[in-house]
Amino acid sequence: MNILAPVRRDRVLAELPQCLRKEAALHVHKDFHPRVTCACQEHRTGTVGRFKISKIIVVGDLSVGKTCLINRFCKDTFDKNYKATIGVDFEMERFEVLGIPFSLQLWKNWGNEQGGNWAYECRQEGPCRLTHPSLSITRGRQWLADALKENDPSSVLLFLVGSKKDLSTPAQYALMEKDALQVAQEMKAEYWAVSSLTGENVREFFFRVAALTFEANVLAELEKSGAQRIGDVVRINSDDSNLYLTASKKKPTCCP
Repeated sequence: MNILAPVRRDRVLAELPQCLRKEAALHVHKDFHPRVTCACQEHRTGTVGRFKISKIIVVGDLSVGKTCLINRFCKDTFDKNYKATIGVDFEMERFEVLGIPFSLQLWKNWGNEQGGNWAYECRQEGPCRLTHPSLSITRGRQWLADALKENDPSSVLLFLVGSKKDLSTPAQYALMEKDALQVAQEMKAEYWAVSSLTGENVREFFFRVAALTFEANVLAELEKSGAQRIGDVVRINSDDSNLYLTASKKKPTCCP
């Protein structure tokens, strides 16, 4: 997909999509961070925009549904007879978040049993966002450990995704969800359950990923630009995450 193609109307995000379950959410706030909203209104998002591309890495065992998950969101299709991914593959999706263009590359690996190689290959291209699909959670911890060997844990957003929800009865799913929520909390990941067959929660999940990734990128840009102002004074012993305070700084128009 051409990254300069028009943004689809259903990819426009004017507010923060909410989590599936508060018991395992990365963030529980209902709105975008005020600094992010302010920066977007004033078009001060730095490189976040038309020329900023973030990566979503989908890793997991063979046949857990990685390709079907991405195809359902990107193409709104489901093919149970698709050919297994050989090597790596990716799709490009464009969004508009708070009026700012934002692109995601959705990468998937071929689901080998060794794990870590894909995380290393991705690292050569830049910062990664890691996603761990499969309602079978027995290997989720191992995929996470392998991926984080080659990626800075502080620079990623983690999602534990349970796929093929349609194959479980309500009683079976209730038991699996209890275990999945516990694992997600241990991994510091946000938990989602989806069905690529029916489309349940797929759109909501990717919108949530896009919104949180966008927010994290804008906040990082603001911190980077704020820390590089010449003539700023360092504020000592402050709880404020921004340690730089301009002595004669003009008040911002919409937020601190």
